[in-house]
Amino acid sequence: MKRREFITLLGGAAAWPLAARAQQPMRTPRIGYLAFRSPLSADDTFFHGLRDLGWVEGQNIFVERRFAGGNADRLKDSAAELVRLQVDVIVTAASAPTQAAKDATTSIPIVFANAGDPVGQGFVQSLPHPGGNITGIAFDAGPDITAKQAQLLIEAIPKASRLAVLWNPTSAFLHSYWSVIKTAAPALRVNLQSLEVQDANEFERAFDAMTREHADGLIVLSDTFTTLYRARLADFAAKHRLPAIYGHNQYTEAGGLMSYGPSLFDAYGRAAAFVDKILKGTRPADLPVEQPTKFELIINLKTAKTLGLEIPPTLLARADKVIE
Repeated sequence: MKRREFITLLGGAAAWPLAARAQQPMRTPRIGYLAFRSPLSADDTFFHGLRDLGWVEGQNIFVERRFAGGNADRLKDSAAELVRLQVDVIVTAASAPTQAAKDATTSIPIVFANAGDPVGQGFVQSLPHPGGNITGIAFDAGPDITAKQAQLLIEAIPKASRLAVLWNPTSAFLHSYWSVIKTAAPALRVNLQSLEVQDANEFERAFDAMTREHADGLIVLSDTFTTLYRARLADFAAKHRLPAIYGHNQYTEAGGLMSYGPSLFDAYGRAAAFVDKILKGTRPADLPVEQPTKFELIINLKTAKTLGLEIPPTLLARADKVIE
């Protein structure tokens, strides 16, 4: 064999493995979707966002959905299962599943669709520079939002002089929320009644205490726990004929009277863009955490009618959505 022919043959042989690899189909990305609660309508917003970016489930992505239904052990097991499945990215709906995913992996990218205080909870080093395998959409509008919620509730019930505030003390970021509303109370000319709950079995005790203290209205500080039991809270408020305001639209969809806060749909839709960038090669550490940009006031007139409450026209005119 001539030297030139031998070199040509050798070079071609070396290229065969590369060509074979190039012809192999690319692995279809797999997304893990993890929530502590049961499914919400906002979850669909995330998947619609992926489709808008060209990611179609069953075609060029697979999705592993895990909903823990409020069971902490199941949440932990589901996070570990997603890691064993070697998903390419884990999307977490709120803080509790983010913590579970964080405990389960330090290498698989994690995108939180909403988290109350990602820096304070140790998910990221800072909002501009997350620094690890976690990034996403912060759902923390800042504690000042509680004063705005109180103001809106007082507009709905102008004669209110006493407001109950129901909140979960195990959510570290809610302590600052309580502090702000307590500071704002004198200017709003209302007295406050703090009711700390961390178990659904405590709801009846809390609402009985509101009745004894003659609360005129209720503010529910939103976190993963209260969102999980949003329908039960709305039922208790209706049973005790207590006008209430909550942190986002899922409460009003469940029968709550009013909600004011960041748009949950907007947050979940924006989370899809993070996943898109990560699947295309961007590191989570290089994707700054984004904060809420869209806030909405929602009023449930069906609930107002049940409570015998007439919502002032000026307040209705400012609502982003009215449920009739």
